[in-house]
Amino acid sequence: MSIYKTLKRKIKEKKAVITVAGLGYVGLPIALGFSRKGFMVYGLDTDRARVQQLKKNRSYINDISSSEIAAATTSGMFVPTEDTNALNRADAVIICVPTPLGKTHKPDLSFIIKISKTMKDKIRHGQLVIFESTTYPGTTREVILPILQRSGLKLGDDFFLAFSPERIDPGNPKFNFRNIPKVIGGCTKEGTELGEMLYSNVIKQVVSVSSTDAAEVTKLLENTFRIVNIGLINEFASLCNKLGIDVWEVINAAATKPFGFMPFYPGPGIGGHCIPADPIYLSWKARKVGFETKMIDLAAQVNRNVPKHIVERIEGILGRSVSGAKIMLLGVAYKKDVNDLRDSPALDIMEILIRKKAEVVYHDPFIPEVSIKGSCRQSVKLDKKTLKAQDMAVVVTDHTDVDYRLVVRDSGIIFDTRNIFARLKIKSDNIVRL
Repeated sequence: MSIYKTLKRKIKEKKAVITVAGLGYVGLPIALGFSRKGFMVYGLDTDRARVQQLKKNRSYINDISSSEIAAATTSGMFVPTEDTNALNRADAVIICVPTPLGKTHKPDLSFIIKISKTMKDKIRHGQLVIFESTTYPGTTREVILPILQRSGLKLGDDFFLAFSPERIDPGNPKFNFRNIPKVIGGCTKEGTELGEMLYSNVIKQVVSVSSTDAAEVTKLLENTFRIVNIGLINEFASLCNKLGIDVWEVINAAATKPFGFMPFYPGPGIGGHCIPADPIYLSWKARKVGFETKMIDLAAQVNRNVPKHIVERIEGILGRSVSGAKIMLLGVAYKKDVNDLRDSPALDIMEILIRKKAEVVYHDPFIPEVSIKGSCRQSVKLDKKTLKAQDMAVVVTDHTDVDYRLVVRDSGIIFDTRNIFARLKIKSDNIVRL
């Protein structure tokens, strides 16, 4: 029987063993999702502390409860491990490693290359390998495949390779791994079909595309769309401020149009891994083929300047320099209700304020401490005494579990960059909106 038919049968009968490499915001939900559906899953991670937490049934991700992990591990269908032999034991390997930007804003493929080399030493006849790590178009075909084939095994004859971009949205209560449609593209037709069949066991809708390149660039289009529109609305918000117009009122009015408009909202900047990094991957690849992505580059520049603009607004509201001013930041995570600091605009805002000699404290129920230029700062208690001691409270991240009525009652000036008070229908003369 061919490896295609063998894998197809194993997937259909749920006898395919799956190894998920990388147990972060993307990999852990995938691993638990497959184990809940009756697949034997190894969860592979090089972070010993993370693996130990999972073995003790402790979650480190807000969207996943410790009871979910306990149910998976006690059933025996999910085994967290640091042992790379888990790659060899699997019929299907799903790889979810980081793909950050380097210091010079060039794609950093070091994690992808490292796991590919490890996979090359562990790969065996009859496996399906799927990468989910966001990257530029051509990575799977031009970088990963040659490394895997150094094993002596051949694509199509000995193993299959596909790419399926992750679409996890941390902190989103409506959309999760199970109900977000999944895109899959293989290096061969059979690889695409096997990937579609595998994911169909745990995801309601799987969408096949013609190649790994198409799947890779699909993810980049999704987040390029977002970075361009976020850049547009942040610039528009600055214009409205200069014109003395309420940008939130304008957006809400425009959103009543039933076609041709999708509302985006201004804020303190962009954060997380995807939006700041993904479009830059596409821009970098475009330059390699002699194409200039003017709109993407401009949007990235506009968004990078937003934290600076926020500090300028703070100074404008205070009517003076922030030097010596006592400023409290409410929320420093990159988005609400997550414990994720990756590329959070709050860090840039805090750094600028400190550089300008402001006295800065912060409160965040999800982030107990942050490091700014080597200095560790801890989240302070949100109470009357602390709020009254500040010259201004700035809402940077609109976490749900914050007593905003307390903030209004005991703060002097409040600068709301997220429009949270309007959404909560809290009115006060001391609130200034972005």
